[in-house]
Amino acid sequence: MTLTPRQLASTVDTIAEVQRRDGCIPWFRDGHADPWDHLEAAMALAAGGRHHEAERAYEWMVANQLPEGAWAFYYRDGAVEDPTRDANFAAYMATAVWHHFLLGDDLGFLEAMWPTVERAVDFVLDLQTPGGEITWSRDADGRPGAFALLTSSSCIHLSLRCAIATAERLGRERPDWELSLGSVAYSVGRALTDEPDRFEPKDRFSMDWYYPVLGGVLSGDAARARLGERWDTFVVPGRGVRCVADEPWVTAAETCELVIALDLAGRHDDAVRLFDWVQYLRDGDASYWTGHNYVMDVHYPEDERTTWTAAAVVLAAHVLTGDGATSSLFRGEGLPAGVAPSELTVDRSRRR
Repeated sequence: MTLTPRQLASTVDTIAEVQRRDGCIPWFRDGHADPWDHLEAAMALAAGGRHHEAERAYEWMVANQLPEGAWAFYYRDGAVEDPTRDANFAAYMATAVWHHFLLGDDLGFLEAMWPTVERAVDFVLDLQTPGGEITWSRDADGRPGAFALLTSSSCIHLSLRCAIATAERLGRERPDWELSLGSVAYSVGRALTDEPDRFEPKDRFSMDWYYPVLGGVLSGDAARARLGERWDTFVVPGRGVRCVADEPWVTAAETCELVIALDLAGRHDDAVRLFDWVQYLRDGDASYWTGHNYVMDVHYPEDERTTWTAAAVVLAAHVLTGDGATSSLFRGEGLPAGVAPSELTVDRSRRR
């Protein structure tokens, strides 16, 4: 491992320093915030022992949840900047809450967060199509987006597992969630074999490549085969992972997410090697540059060091140790698998 515990703690500190008084964690000081990256940063804070700051971040989520159960896409200085409601952003609340519970076994926290998680997941599953995939968004007027995204549905797969685990731990019954989880897994699996048109084509993005593994839809041999398919397209030796296939942009967050996916697939040595490579994006203050254009040899975007990039580094480092709550979460230990659909229909009458 490249980072010492002290170095890792310093990176966690850089996230805490950007957190606003209201608990919101923007991308960088005076920048905007989005709920998914805010939650990723909260998870890193908690993994680094800053539980108070993490809980302030969850309080911000509770305070800003919209009546339908979602959150706006972007916030800046306490106001909504983009009112689009993203399904994956909403679902990730369940992942973050379950992670926080695993770290401290605080049943009171889980109970307090349950209404927020339940409303968020119900919002997400109202966007599930008859085929199982999740439409990526709803606009401010309630109209659903025009398509589903492979990365989004793959990440939602993990979030639904966490949501069901939360319900079970609290003695709640949500069998509809279990059926919906099975349908998401089915849909992603079909898209990766012979029905790619289930999702909007986004194969230039590296996230579409590794997220079926990171989200737990693929494991074992299938995961290893998936990660081997486009390795030469996205992995830049000595640097890390390209954000998109057609540009020379290595990004630290995508690299660290692939690190986690590799470790889950049993390629631990490769995961460690990539984690070591990406440390060239570590700044002297222990924050991380978002990315690097390795042809022009400049940071990309220019002058941008983001909290969510630092968070991805922290979470990857914890996964690579092989123990603890973060590793347990991404490995799916103790998480339900869902109920496989008997047909290509998600019955809306199941909704509570």
